[in-house]
Amino acid sequence: MSSKSKKVLVTGVAGFLGSHLSEKLGSMGHKVVGIDNMIGGYEDNVPANVEFHKIDCCDFNKVKSIMKGINVVYHCAATAHEGLSVFSPFEITKNNYLASVSIFSAAVNEKVDRIIFCSSMARYGDQVTPFTEIMMPKPVDPYAISKVAAEEVLKNLCELNGIEWVIAIPHNIIGPRQKYDDPFRNVVSIMINRMLQGKAPIIYGDGEQTRCFSYIDDCLSCLIPMLDQKNLNHEIINIGPDEEFVTINKIAEICANLTGVNLSPIYKKDRPKEVKHATCSADKARNLLNYKTKVSLNEGIKKTFNYIKSRGVRPFDYNISLEIDNELTPSTWKNKEI
Repeated sequence: MSSKSKKVLVTGVAGFLGSHLSEKLGSMGHKVVGIDNMIGGYEDNVPANVEFHKIDCCDFNKVKSIMKGINVVYHCAATAHEGLSVFSPFEITKNNYLASVSIFSAAVNEKVDRIIFCSSMARYGDQVTPFTEIMMPKPVDPYAISKVAAEEVLKNLCELNGIEWVIAIPHNIIGPRQKYDDPFRNVVSIMINRMLQGKAPIIYGDGEQTRCFSYIDDCLSCLIPMLDQKNLNHEIINIGPDEEFVTINKIAEICANLTGVNLSPIYKKDRPKEVKHATCSADKARNLLNYKTKVSLNEGIKKTFNYIKSRGVRPFDYNISLEIDNELTPSTWKNKEI
């Protein structure tokens, strides 16, 4: 594959990751076509130089039509609600697995050069950290299962039809344009949006869960070379820092210092199936992509805070219905407490 200008399809173009990726690709001279169903994005996220189509990835006939002439596909669209998937498994699975199969099928039919699939660190489940790419996937919830299943379909279709594939594993990306009125995901943005409204942060369990957070620009530094770098075909690559693991309690403390809202966190019972420790090794990204963390955790959270503050706080939008409502369902979602 050459580095000349390409026609690139980006799914989830109105979302956080997809909008930044599209903007960067466009600035490099590539023709970007973007699709989004607007469930998880903001319309003003879509870059001006993108050919935008408001459609659902599950609408195969429309996806097939838009795929004409595409060279490379970045499949970023997802309903990335890991915790919610335990209680809304149908909607989450449809928007992740079936949507992915639709995109992959249309891309294979068009004989694109390469498909880059943004999967999830949820694929690793509750294994010993840091997670490495040689670990077998051990998903523990419907969201993770849907992602792993989509990975398998991608490999199956591409290898049968001679199409290149790369699986990127970004983890906990933060930064401007992230949807911050979603009550089900994006812990940093949820905390900031609440605190700017004078509300205490909500933490599930004891808050000692460990995570690693990646600033959007650091994530893009790995995704962009996946467009055509030759030695990446058939690779699965973690994207994100492994120098700075942090607890959810520490995240609340950082957000409190930024917002000036020093209210004690409200602790709720553990969410079912939540992985306690989820951190990844970046060794493979360093070796193949010269990955380097350039934006620290504190700086990344500050940039996210500045974005939310500049746009203004928003009420939380419970736009996905609970399919399973029982004694295990978090009260924060049942009673819309966030």
